[in-house]
Amino acid sequence: MNGKNDKTPATHTGHRARMKERFLEHGLDSFSDHNVLELLLFFAVPRRDTNRMAHQLLNAFGSLDGVFDARPEALKNAAEGMTAGAVTLIKLVPAAARRYFMAKTDPGQALTSSGAIGRYLLPRFFGGRDEMAYMLCMDAKMKVLDCRQLGVGSTVSVRLDVRQIVQTALEQNASVVVLAHNHASGFAIPSEEDVAATVHIRDVLASVGVMLTDHIVVAGDDFVSMADSGYLPPL
Repeated sequence: MNGKNDKTPATHTGHRARMKERFLEHGLDSFSDHNVLELLLFFAVPRRDTNRMAHQLLNAFGSLDGVFDARPEALKNAAEGMTAGAVTLIKLVPAAARRYFMAKTDPGQALTSSGAIGRYLLPRFFGGRDEMAYMLCMDAKMKVLDCRQLGVGSTVSVRLDVRQIVQTALEQNASVVVLAHNHASGFAIPSEEDVAATVHIRDVLASVGVMLTDHIVVAGDDFVSMADSGYLPPL
């Protein structure tokens, strides 16, 4: 649609500049959710009324996080005037935020409690729609040696490669390993399959002198330690 009604009205001349200036001076605290999207879409949709688009997106997905979590194909069809650039920009926001929070974690710090381990790992699952699995390698003093993604799966499950886990632990000279994965839709409660897989991996790692001390299960901004919750039986 390319009619006059689809373009930013002449009465809004300077509106975009004022919105940008307001953000730079005061941040987003005074912005409503639709104003946040409206401002964001300025940078991908140059001549359309992005306020209307923002309302359409919020109506389609129910909330700001719903918009950012939406699949690209769903975003494309949710509002009039959604371009490939607009879809890319919306999906870039949570991805960039995830990298930002990951960058603020000190890769060499000592994690001496399950709470500290969970807080260290949590940003890696920020905005995740699919299940992801990570492996945290630490030395005997619980200092982080390496943290890497083991895989990405469907919203149902992600398979863990035991050989890959053992090889990584040995390559990093790890004394301690902690696994983590998220339940993309659900609660941070370990399933029977989670427990069985963890016990198997723990036993294999023990055979090469590496201790698997915990498995963190993440859901949203919540996490559960399988060790603290009694899900891991004694070795």
